[in-house]
Amino acid sequence: MCTYRTERLAVAGSAKGPHGWFAVTDASVYLDHPVHAQAEHTLNVDLRNPAQGASARVAVELEPGAARALAEAILHALDAAPSDLSG
Repeated sequence: MCTYRTERLAVAGSAKGPHGWFAVTDASVYLDHPVHAQAEHTLNVDLRNPAQGASARVAVELEPGAARALAEAILHALDAAPSDLSG
C-alpha cells in the first residue's frame, strides 16, 4: 500500500545529470513503488531544478533499510564535522 505522502522542500546544491552539472533547487521524498529498482516499495528521492526543464533531475530509489542507513550516515557525517563547516 502506498501512502501518497510526499515531502517537498527547497534545497541548495548541485547534481550531475545527463547534460552535466546543474543547480538543485527542489527535493521530493516519498515511499512508493519504484520505476527501476527491484523492490516492492522504495524511498524515492528526486533532486531537481524545475526552471531548467525535465532533464535537470536526478532520481534515486532506495530500499527502506538502505534509505535509513543513508540518512544515519548523513547525520553522522554532519555531526562529526566542525560546526563552521556543517552549519
